[in-house]
Amino acid sequence: MKPSNLFFLIGMMGSGKTTVGRALATRLGLEFVDADEQVVSRSGVPIATIFDIEGEAGFRRRERLVLEELARRERTVVATGGGAVLDPGNRQLIREAGTVIYLRVSLDHLCRRTARDTSRPLLAKARDRRATLESLLCARDPLYREAAHFVVEGGAGSAADLGERLAAMLATPAQPLEQRA
Repeated sequence: MKPSNLFFLIGMMGSGKTTVGRALATRLGLEFVDADEQVVSRSGVPIATIFDIEGEAGFRRRERLVLEELARRERTVVATGGGAVLDPGNRQLIREAGTVIYLRVSLDHLCRRTARDTSRPLLAKARDRRATLESLLCARDPLYREAAHFVVEGGAGSAADLGERLAAMLATPAQPLEQRA
């Protein structure tokens, strides 16, 4: 792992990457950037519209360009999109550029967090959201683990508490986070 003041939070949609990322950035005195928000800002349309017009492949190309730019930053906490790890190049890019933290949460937690969310294209048209989330989690968990320097169990306690816990652990490298399995 490259010593860095650039941190990437990865994990499923609804895992808390944005909320925990903001808390971690505040605690560490760093800038916070949400990669999905950057894609939306640059395209001028919601992610769902990009999916409708360009498909998932078009969105993933835009996401890759944003991650390439963010990987050159310093003093930043980046919340990635849940599917950013699908591209092997993205996994390598973020792993080499900074410290990657996988916020792992249970399927039940993901279901609760996304139950009323209509903005996520992969869930918006799903007949069975739980089955869709379970399938995505099964497919992506190994990719998150491959990209991550650390795996942290999320979902319990507040985002602020987890951000504080992460900040304390990152400040004391002699006491590593729960290393990936």
